[in-house]
This record gives sequence, C-alpha cells and structure tokens, in this order.
Amino acid sequence: MSNGTTQKLDVIDTIKEGIAIGSKNIGSILVNIILWVLTCWIPYLNVGTTIGLMTGIVSKASKGEIIPMTEIFDPKYRKYMGEFFLTSGLIGMGIGVGMVLFIIPGIVIAIAWSLALLLVVDKSKNPTEAISLSNQCTYGNKLRMVGVYLLPAIAFALLMGLFSLIAVAVAFLGVLLILALSFFYCFVMIGLLAAIYKRLTENV
Repeated sequence: MSNGTTQKLDVIDTIKEGIAIGSKNIGSILVNIILWVLTCWIPYLNVGTTIGLMTGIVSKASKGEIIPMTEIFDPKYRKYMGEFFLTSGLIGMGIGVGMVLFIIPGIVIAIAWSLALLLVVDKSKNPTEAISLSNQCTYGNKLRMVGVYLLPAIAFALLMGLFSLIAVAVAFLGVLLILALSFFYCFVMIGLLAAIYKRLTENV
C-alpha cells in the first residue's frame, strides 16, 4: 500500500456499486461463462480460461473496462499458470489449517486472502507477496466484507422463497423467475468482488 493506510469499506455503497457492476456486464460475463463451460474439457486451454474467468473478468470489471465476449481466451492468462496454482494451493492449505482450528480461523483466512489471486494476475505479484498484500488490504474490513456478501445473500434468499411459492401456484412462471434470479445472483457476486477489489486496492 503506497500510504500505509487501508481503505474502509462502506457496506451499502459497496453493495450498490457491486450490483451496478454486475448488471452492467451481464452480457459479456454470461457469454464468457458459456464459452468456459463449452471449452473447460480442453487440456491446457482450460487453464487460461479458468484464470481469465476467475480473475481477468473481475479485475476488468473493477476498473470499468469493457469486457470482451472472448476475454477468457486471452493467452496472457496462461502466463500466470504457475503463480495461480501455487497461490491457490497456499490459500487452500491456509484455509484447511484454519478450519481444523474450530472453523472460524479458516473463514477469517479465506476472507483475508480473498484478493490474492486477483493481485497475482492483475498486479503481477508473486504468490506470497499477493497473499500478504491481500491480508493488508482486507485488514479492518473483514466484517464489512461479510456484510457486503451477506446482505445481498439474505435478500436473494427471501426472493427465492417468494418465487418458490409462486412456482407452487404457477409452475412455469415460478421456475423461470428462480432461474433468472439465480443467474442474476452470480453476476451480482462477481460485481461485489469487483467492487471490493476496486476499493481496497486503490493504492496498490
């Protein structure tokens, strides 16, 4: 961090921005997801497309950049294959150890290191540097990040319950609403991560 300080998240503003980001990029995100599903069985290519889907789309969305419909096929993502897998392995081990210690430490570690993969690909940080930097960026914001993810999850759960009741009365309409809501929730989650990443890494 350039100034040694950590940006404090405003939960409601971050949620609003995340929903806006997710909604704005629905078309391009959906096409990239479909292309990933269609090509995820192709060896080596699927490495780059997975990295692009998990990090490239989020980092571009966080900057307000246009996301190409074929973003996941950008060969630059395969360049980070080693760092991506090493970082993922370190994160997985850290969370695993934390879970053994009565679960809560594992959850804290998962939140603290949640920006590491983005920092590896977007900022070209090495795995240990990215994990350390993610921990710094999220310091003092973990509960706020939980709020950013939890409040929309509760709202969507309530809507899902309502749509399930509609499905009982009008099957086709209810199922259609549930599917639409599920897809929209995926876009919102990507938007929320992009908004958090944007706000917490402004000075990186």
